[in-house]
Amino acid sequence: KVTETTANQFFADAKALGCLEPTEQPRATEHIGGMITMISTLIEKRHAYVAAGEVLFDVGSMKDYGVLSQRKLEDQQAGARVAVEAHKKNPADFVLWKLSSADEPGWDSPWGRGRPGWHIECSVMANHWLWDKAQENLSAEGLQHPNQFDIHGGGLDLIFPHHENEIAQSRCAHGTSVMANYWMHNGFLQVEGQKMSKSLGNFVTIADVLKYWPGPVARLNMLRTHYRQPVDWTSKGLQSSIDTLDDYYRDVIELPLSANSHDYVDSKFVEALCDDLNTHLALARLHELKNLKHGLSGLAQIESKRRFTATARLVGLLVGTSEQWFQSRASGINAAKVEQLIAARNAARAAKDWKESDRIRDELLAMGIQIMDKKDPATGEMKTEWEVKR
Repeated sequence: KVTETTANQFFADAKALGCLEPTEQPRATEHIGGMITMISTLIEKRHAYVAAGEVLFDVGSMKDYGVLSQRKLEDQQAGARVAVEAHKKNPADFVLWKLSSADEPGWDSPWGRGRPGWHIECSVMANHWLWDKAQENLSAEGLQHPNQFDIHGGGLDLIFPHHENEIAQSRCAHGTSVMANYWMHNGFLQVEGQKMSKSLGNFVTIADVLKYWPGPVARLNMLRTHYRQPVDWTSKGLQSSIDTLDDYYRDVIELPLSANSHDYVDSKFVEALCDDLNTHLALARLHELKNLKHGLSGLAQIESKRRFTATARLVGLLVGTSEQWFQSRASGINAAKVEQLIAARNAARAAKDWKESDRIRDELLAMGIQIMDKKDPATGEMKTEWEVKR
């Protein structure tokens, strides 16, 4: 029940952001048999062992363990990111299979009823969908797949131990020198200059953002920063993104139905994306394309607008018509305006101008915004929170 709720929220968020639906969306529970098979292979190849009812990967059996994170095994300190337990040969050895109690999820295996460790799930699903499936197509042409794929993504916080352990499992099970050719790790999310975390009380979800901003605004706001850099989520940045989209949608033009829209995509824009997905540079080029229409007229201006529109659509922007965009904008909430009114209300309260404070509160209510004054338990200062009530 918990998983379905979370998954459905993720699917809804991804759709609102304009993300294409993946070809396959496998679930770990669909691949338990494959996990048992890979774990058995690792035991046979002496890269794993059974101890205290668990199956553990032996990091000492892999000469270059730590190659992705550049961590040397002998330099790793036990206790920080690894569990220290007496039955391990090495503190960095990680679980492939663990026993389950009667009230925990579990599956039958050669090592008893249990469940897989965190890392083995990804190695097995990658093996099935990116290797076995590819081999089915290549075999028909008499080719062999090398048990590796091109791109593996994830957050910076997953480099160690998760991605490091994925590499160890996959390479040792298949006897290959590489799991993926390229590793792409995204930077952390910041909110108003601070790292987003529940402990700081600034935890924001996509669903929260979509209450006040259209999905394309959130999409553009993330594309403005290179994926490996921290994304600073600010009201000012979101307002800038929505203003940019307003400006862009005034130049959207319909593309000929008979033509492939990709024929109009700007080559310099594509070059920027081919440079480690440099979306910041690509959007700078998009802005240049928008301004190229100045000084043009007739067919030349139409062709310029077509190139601008097709190029933006390559990264999921300007996918609708101008009419659709401005209709959705008219029914939305201007978060920057809300924050401005709240600041004015707080200033009125500080000056004991209760009449003005009440007037601003009523104006916000008319916009569908309910405000709540709360005391920060850490500082004792009053702060105002708001939410949409429709």
